[in-house]
Amino acid sequence: MNKNDQEFLVQKIKTQYIEKQHSALDELKALDKKVKRPANVFAYIFGSISAIIMGAGMSLVMTDISETVGIQNPMLCGIIIGVVGMILAIVNYPIYKGILGSRRKKYADKIIALSEK
Repeated sequence: MNKNDQEFLVQKIKTQYIEKQHSALDELKALDKKVKRPANVFAYIFGSISAIIMGAGMSLVMTDISETVGIQNPMLCGIIIGVVGMILAIVNYPIYKGILGSRRKKYADKIIALSEK
């Protein structure tokens, strides 16, 4: 190993033990995550639940699970449950945009002040 490689290795190891100094950019990134995270978490969870509901309706229509559960008219129940799941999936995006918009309004002053530094 030559001297340059050794110096590089020493610097690489040294940087792992030096405490990072937080800059305005780090704080700006943290605030941006703080704005987006609740909206994203809601959208993922709500979208997953609505997809499961829609899939349950499709399962009632296309399989014989209704006999096991004891549903007399699986076609009507399956369509209704599937449509409810679709409606929930459709309204997911407007709710997400509403949550994101309200969070942006809440933190806009701080983010703009930090971005101007």
